[in-house]
Amino acid sequence: MEGADEFTKYRSPLVSRYASKEMSYNFSDKKKFTTWRKLWILLAKAEKALGLPITDAQIQEMESHAEDIDFAMAAEEERKLRHDVMAHVHTFAHYCPTAAPIIHLGATSCYVGDNTDLIMLRDGFDILLPKLARVIDRLANFAEKYADLPTLGFTHYQPAQLTTVGKRACLWLQDLAMDMRNLQRARDDLRFRGVKGTTGTQASFLQLFQGDHDKVEDLDRMVTDMAGFKKAYLVTGQTYSRKVDIDSLSSLASLGATVHKTCTDIRLLANLKEIEEPFEKEQIGSSAMPYKRNPMRAERCCSLARHLVALMADPLQTASVQWLERTLDDSANRRISLPESFLTADIVLSTLQNITEGLVVYPKVIERHIRHELPFMATENIIMAMVKAGGNRQDCHEKIRVLSQEAAAVVKQEGGDNDLLARVQRDPYFIPILGQLDALLDPKTFIGRAPQQVARFLSEEIRPLLEPYKSKMDVKIELEL
Repeated sequence: MEGADEFTKYRSPLVSRYASKEMSYNFSDKKKFTTWRKLWILLAKAEKALGLPITDAQIQEMESHAEDIDFAMAAEEERKLRHDVMAHVHTFAHYCPTAAPIIHLGATSCYVGDNTDLIMLRDGFDILLPKLARVIDRLANFAEKYADLPTLGFTHYQPAQLTTVGKRACLWLQDLAMDMRNLQRARDDLRFRGVKGTTGTQASFLQLFQGDHDKVEDLDRMVTDMAGFKKAYLVTGQTYSRKVDIDSLSSLASLGATVHKTCTDIRLLANLKEIEEPFEKEQIGSSAMPYKRNPMRAERCCSLARHLVALMADPLQTASVQWLERTLDDSANRRISLPESFLTADIVLSTLQNITEGLVVYPKVIERHIRHELPFMATENIIMAMVKAGGNRQDCHEKIRVLSQEAAAVVKQEGGDNDLLARVQRDPYFIPILGQLDALLDPKTFIGRAPQQVARFLSEEIRPLLEPYKSKMDVKIELEL
């Protein structure tokens, strides 16, 4: 019955359908409350080292129970006390009777609450960064492979001058590289709240150490070091500034915007049948239309990326309404917005990696689309060739204008193919350059420096960015759903 009972309650699809095990664990109750206990142990160790009457036996007792949390007891304590931290203090103390008097000594709830959040944010970034690196790596390989494959460029979603498939991928890569730097900076800027007391003044610890300011500073530094942070915030209220959450989640929201743009482009190209995301052998595109190959992975990324961008509103508003040293109206919101931002970013990166590992390109379709549009784009080249052959620029321009409008009428009004080239070949005026037409219409003469730009961009900006993650590149993503 217990297994069936889970289906009678709402379950977040972020965890039940999509997120990785490591990110789900990072924001789990198990990770949260064992981290609380580890922080209480770090505090006791530092306090003992600085002379407070705490014994090795008390610390060993706490360490022996760091992982075995009685969640049922903690829930019952919270129902009685209406205070989550004190509920876990009591639960920990029940299993550590010798250490009970010194658990949470001098601390406020935010010592465990905020410091644990900062650890989860840091560890969340450490999960995301290698995943983003793998997406960039896969897409860089794709860009390199198709660096010189001409394709129609689009502005206003109307055919424009040619680019290459690889150069277009570099536009996506450039945004992802910015996201990589933003995430790394946000991660590196995180500090520890440390040991600050009720309103951030460290008054309780100054009292514990009988007015010894140096020992209070040593305590803050020691706990910060043991928690794996290089620095602590020098000033806090009861909490660390909620602008830290803005800084962290803004980098994720910006990533969401990049993913949405990239996957929208892939969806548009899938409609043109130029590029497709991977499609499994037994995958069904539509329950009604069996021939369909819908870009459902890219659509999922867009759907979740919108959620990731929308979550940015939460920390902005939370930071703006914190009163003086702290108000508790941040708590319930942060329980949702912080984990969901990282879970959502985790999902879109895993899905995007799967897409970029299996992108399919259809060069013949791309070539056909170029053939339909290139004659119009080549008109300037034809005019220049005629002028070089002794023709008058204005006369040639008028000839091309008339023939182009006639060809456009065939395409738009009759649904026919673009026959501008055939019209040029039939017109005696253009006899001087008929032998040059094939060269004038070679798509590779219309892509400018796109291949060279791709090579330089990948070499100078992308490959060095990925260097720290070389050992983590071999992980492949198989999507369960």
